[in-house]
Amino acid sequence: MTELDHRPHVQSFLDADTETWSYVVYDRKGGSAAVIDAVLDFDQASGRTSTEGAEKIVAFVRENDLAVEWVLETHAHADHLSAAPFIRQQLGGKIAIGDHIRQVQGIFRDVFNLEKEFLVDGSQFDHLFHDGDTFQIGDLQAQVIYVPGHTPADMAWLIGDALFVGDTLFLPDVGSARCDFPGGDARALYKSVHKLLSMPEETRMFMCHDYPPNGTREHQCETTVGAQKRDNIHLHEGVSEDDFVKMRSERDATLGMPRLILPSIQVNIRAGQMPPAEDNGTVYLKVPINKL
Repeated sequence: MTELDHRPHVQSFLDADTETWSYVVYDRKGGSAAVIDAVLDFDQASGRTSTEGAEKIVAFVRENDLAVEWVLETHAHADHLSAAPFIRQQLGGKIAIGDHIRQVQGIFRDVFNLEKEFLVDGSQFDHLFHDGDTFQIGDLQAQVIYVPGHTPADMAWLIGDALFVGDTLFLPDVGSARCDFPGGDARALYKSVHKLLSMPEETRMFMCHDYPPNGTREHQCETTVGAQKRDNIHLHEGVSEDDFVKMRSERDATLGMPRLILPSIQVNIRAGQMPPAEDNGTVYLKVPINKL
C-alpha cells in the first residue's frame, strides 16, 4: 500500500445549527466512498424536516463521481436527526452502526413506550458492525473500534490513517463528551479514549462536533492523536481515571439535555426513519414527561 492509498481524502460538512460535522471519505484511486454522520435538518418549533444540508453531500459525491458503499453512524446521536435514509436513497450504500445499538434501542423503547412492532435487534440498519471488524471502501482498509462511554453503543471508524471518533472526544480545547445519558459511563469513556490515544501520534482524528470556546476561533473538525495526548483539557497525558470520572460527573451534573434529544433518539434508533404514521396518516414524535 502506498502512502497515498493509506491517506483517504476526507471532505467535511458543517451543520451550523447543531455544530455537527459530517464527512465523505473516499478512495482517491477508485472513487469508492463512505458517508459518516449525515444530518437531517429539523425545525423543532414547526416539526418540519429538510434535506438542504444533506443535499450538499449528495452534490459533492455526484460532482466527484464517487460511489457510496457505506453510510456510517458513529452512534445514535442525541443532538441531530440522521439523514442516512436520504443519503442511501440518493446515492446507495448500506446504513451501518455498531451492534451495541440493540442496547440503546432497548433503553429508549421503554422511555418512549414504542409500538410493539419495534424490534430491539438492530434490524432497522442494513449492517451491524462488531468491535474489531474490518471492511473495505474501495482499496481503503477500514477497522471498527468499540468506544463506549458517551453511550453504550459508540463506534469509531479507522479508515486508512483517518480516525472518526464520534462523540468520544472533541478538539483539545473543548475536551470530552458527556457521559450522563442512559447507559453512559465515564470510566468506560476513559478506557475508550485511551484505546484511541494508543494509536500513532500522526493519526488524523476527525470530530463529530465542535463547540469553539467563547467564540474564540472558527469551527474546526480535525486534529491528531498526538495533539490530543498533549493538549486535551480533559484527557491529556497524566490525567488519572479517578480524576477524569470526578471531573466528568461534576460537569455533567451542570448540563441541560441537548435541545433535540427527544426527536433525535426516536428517529436515530430507527436508522433515521420516522416512526410509523398513525391512522390519520400523520407521523408523530413523542415527548415523555419527567423521564430524562
